[in-house]
Amino acid sequence: MQEVGETILFFISALIAEIIGTMAGFGSSTIFLPLALLFVDFNTGIVLVAIFHLFGNLSRIIFFRQGFDKRIILQFGVPSVLLSLIGAFLIGVLPQPALKLILGIFLITTSASFLIKPGLKIPANTSTFIAGGGATGFITALVGTGGALRATLLQGFNIEKVKYIATAATIALATDATRIPVYISRGFLTEQHYYLYLPVLFGMHLLARSLEERQ
Repeated sequence: MQEVGETILFFISALIAEIIGTMAGFGSSTIFLPLALLFVDFNTGIVLVAIFHLFGNLSRIIFFRQGFDKRIILQFGVPSVLLSLIGAFLIGVLPQPALKLILGIFLITTSASFLIKPGLKIPANTSTFIAGGGATGFITALVGTGGALRATLLQGFNIEKVKYIATAATIALATDATRIPVYISRGFLTEQHYYLYLPVLFGMHLLARSLEERQ
């Protein structure tokens, strides 16, 4: 019974994270991953959260399809995708305690930065965004979350909200689509995750979208 209860809490956490992430334009994995790690190991958690994150980004792209910024996608997205491969491969090399420590340091650092300097923006220039895109992709693949860093960097472009959400979701989707096959090839998921967890996570995503559309 305890295992069933923990599984239900896992899915409820996914639902809450998806609602908040869609409203904010980022943050679903930042919220969901630490909660998921209460119920599953790091390797399992990072791939389940990544796939759930992919569902959300697909919906955001469809919902906010009014515009994308191709220049930002090239300058920021391409380095993000390339460096995400390196981060994903390191998952199978580094021990889980080290990965959890890196995740914790990253979350504390980003949270402290936003508290100390609310509305922090990094000046927009080509070199900053190429480096920032690469760093975001690497961190996202290594510890499973990088939306807050991505948002801070992209806000430097001062683009309108709809275009920002569509562009950020496109970059995140490309990064997810790159790192997920690497995780899966390492055998991070069991048969149960395929026939139970992934279908229910997709259902949680659809439920979150339905609740948001009623508001």
